[in-house]
Amino acid sequence: MKLAVPAETVADERRVALVPDIAKRLVDAGWTVSVQSGAGVAAAFTDGDYESAGAEIAPDAARCLGGAAAVVRVQAPSVEDAALIPEGALVLSFFQPAASVDALRVLASRRCNVFSFDLLPRISRAQSMDALSSQSTVAGYRAALTAATHLGRFFPMLMTAAGTVPPAKVLVMGAGVAGLQAIATCRRLGAIVRAYDVRAAAKEEAESLGATFVDLGVSAEGTGGYARELTPEELAAQQRALSDEVAKADAVVTTAAVPGRRAPVLVTRAMVEAMGTGAVVVDMAADSGGNCEVTERGKDVVVSGTTVVGMANPASGMPTHASALYARNVVNIFALLSSDGVVAPNWDDEIVAGTCVLRDGAAQNPAVAELLGSTS
Repeated sequence: MKLAVPAETVADERRVALVPDIAKRLVDAGWTVSVQSGAGVAAAFTDGDYESAGAEIAPDAARCLGGAAAVVRVQAPSVEDAALIPEGALVLSFFQPAASVDALRVLASRRCNVFSFDLLPRISRAQSMDALSSQSTVAGYRAALTAATHLGRFFPMLMTAAGTVPPAKVLVMGAGVAGLQAIATCRRLGAIVRAYDVRAAAKEEAESLGATFVDLGVSAEGTGGYARELTPEELAAQQRALSDEVAKADAVVTTAAVPGRRAPVLVTRAMVEAMGTGAVVVDMAADSGGNCEVTERGKDVVVSGTTVVGMANPASGMPTHASALYARNVVNIFALLSSDGVVAPNWDDEIVAGTCVLRDGAAQNPAVAELLGSTS
């Protein structure tokens, strides 16, 4: 059967869903892999690299997708992209259903089997398939480097003939996968790091990486390892308690997110104004509204001498390794979605069931059914 890897069409998306070494593994497993010409160039993978791995190069999206039994992408397809996908095909991507309603309607009409990485169950057996975590690792690393390059001072303490330079003080908000990677990277660069998370369970992990955990007395343990959304009263208490922490930091990295909802605002304009001149806020949640009140997606905003960086699609900024990690997630979940190069989802598997958005075009959970105006 044919597995199609079309070029990504979302603006500024530089990742590719399969890298050559993973394409070779799928070819060896019995798939005919078709890669759209130029799909991997932004991630440093040439058409020749894919041909050497045994993949076919298609000149355009229509030729790439034609006759495909399975399609893998990083970002959800547009309506126009979805219209090119063959009827009944399996489609795997980051769909974030609430943001992809129109494309899902097209795929539903074409009776496709759609799977989304952002719905992957948070269980031990699914870790090797967890693309959300792999891409968050990339994003957290990039956020730390972005903070270091925007700050007009060293991260580490330096003892020089001209005197001693004190280390930078960094506050990381959110100690999930992205936050922990940001903590680790800032520590490697020599900064003094403090970490905050509404989940008490994050304390041990943050401290294991050398950060000092900030306990503000506001807890919001959710399900599946995520934080729940704070009430307005809890959010107000959190912001009051965070004010002093933000003011003392040279750099703040925010990573907080609630699945399927707007990112919580943790850093107000007043907090930014209270920071020292030359300070930096790196907002990793800019794509979902931002953790900082003044964040503008994809822009650097200067408020009272503090620069607020609204990181857009942060993982895409390091496309080579982001693509390699994503491709490994793809091949691992394909073990449950296919057999010997043939589409054959194991519908009894909880990972397959949990990740499924559409089965033969039908919504597989009430939330998606409501979005599509149907019943599950």
